[in-house]
Amino acid sequence: MHKRLIILFSLLFLPFLLKAQLKAFKDSIIQLSGITMTADSLRAIPAVSILVKGQNRGTISNSQGVFSIVAFKGDTLTFSAIGFRKKDYKIPTDLIGNSFSMIQLMTEDTVYLAETIIKPYPSRREFEKLFVSMDIPNDMYEIARKNNESAKLRALAKSMPIDAGGAYNVFMQKQQQSLYYAGQTPPQNIFNPLAWAQFIESWKRGDFKRKD
Repeated sequence: MHKRLIILFSLLFLPFLLKAQLKAFKDSIIQLSGITMTADSLRAIPAVSILVKGQNRGTISNSQGVFSIVAFKGDTLTFSAIGFRKKDYKIPTDLIGNSFSMIQLMTEDTVYLAETIIKPYPSRREFEKLFVSMDIPNDMYEIARKNNESAKLRALAKSMPIDAGGAYNVFMQKQQQSLYYAGQTPPQNIFNPLAWAQFIESWKRGDFKRKD
């Protein structure tokens, strides 16, 4: 008889117990929203990793540093980002309601990396040994010889336009000449024997021939 009464009372109070446990469970859940910012300049920090400590879940802040995560009251959140110190925040258990807003300030952290020296060869001695014993194909010598031929260099000089340095020199020479003869009539080269000699030399070289 007593067992039946105990079972009957248990069945009567079971819904109230379940409702109380469900209410306590709902009260322990919290929607945590906020923004991650620098502690010195209050600048938003994007791509900050927010993980629930001891659990395999978390979130990441967006380009404006805004984040939102669902956790339990009493959980510890770990904020981490490249160039900043890690920061832990424990959610208070006495928060009222199921939503909470916060601003997480983070301090910049400087990481000094060890010096890295990249060398194509292990040592200078090894480089000298390989450089001396390097086998250059004969066709490379032939190409270098043809590129340095005086006739080819003259042909390239005639066909290639003047560069910036050459244009600057020509402009400065004209400017100096105009300043040198400022206020007077410049001499006529038709009576200059040196100019005639240069003209005859150019005519012999064929500088005035028609180039199609």
